[in-house]
Amino acid sequence: MTADRAAAGPGLRVERDKTTGVAVVTLDRERKHNAIDLGTAAELARVWREFRYEDEVRAIVLTGAGRAAFCTGIDRGVEVPQPSSPYSVDDPLVAIGPKANDLWKPVIAAVNGMACGGAFYLLGESEFIISSASATYFDPHTSYGMVSAYEAIYMAQRMPFGEAARMSLMGTTERLSARRAYEIGLVSELAEPEALLPAALRAAETLAGFPTEGVQGTVRSLWAAKQAALQQALAQAPGLIALGNLPPERQAELFAGRRSGAGPEPRVR
Repeated sequence: MTADRAAAGPGLRVERDKTTGVAVVTLDRERKHNAIDLGTAAELARVWREFRYEDEVRAIVLTGAGRAAFCTGIDRGVEVPQPSSPYSVDDPLVAIGPKANDLWKPVIAAVNGMACGGAFYLLGESEFIISSASATYFDPHTSYGMVSAYEAIYMAQRMPFGEAARMSLMGTTERLSARRAYEIGLVSELAEPEALLPAALRAAETLAGFPTEGVQGTVRSLWAAKQAALQQALAQAPGLIALGNLPPERQAELFAGRRSGAGPEPRVR
């Protein structure tokens, strides 16, 4: 990809190719498995909103640095103060997706490795997913005494209900293989790791080559088909999280136990 490189803020890398009309957004915290801190969350929102004004960008590929992980959700080192009201929750990931930022240009997710938890905010707002054959998908919330709300809602719209329920409930004990994700329709194409980005770019360049008004209108139409139900479901998420989450200190204990190697290795299915 011959690109006009433009550095984003910490944790994010953006490359714009003016020839093809494709931008590549890379979560660039490889040492942290591309987990999202507050700076990266703010930068994602800024970049999506900026793309709305860049007519030369007509399609976007979203991926992660390295091959180990696409994104592992919120960085566990982040402290997010919460309001005392049980009716309110501050979630730093609610605005990291393109649709949350009013961007209706097509976004293709190129999942290069492990995708879990808060990664589903991004996958849930992508048009379709191309996955490395070595990638895995799982939702750790229940293992740590946390409610999977936003994540489960997004995945329930993209997967058969039983599969979404199993992944959301089984926590860290199971991981969905890329092959199984493809079989159930979460993933639209599989590629070997070295062929992942070329496959995503090939699809993005095709979309960027079409008249952009028709492409964006089709994206908007597709989302209109499910947006009302999605917004109604997401509106319930803060209350469910406030009711069901363990206190942060207890969550930290469970997470520390997992990090220490306690418990069996997850089953990949």
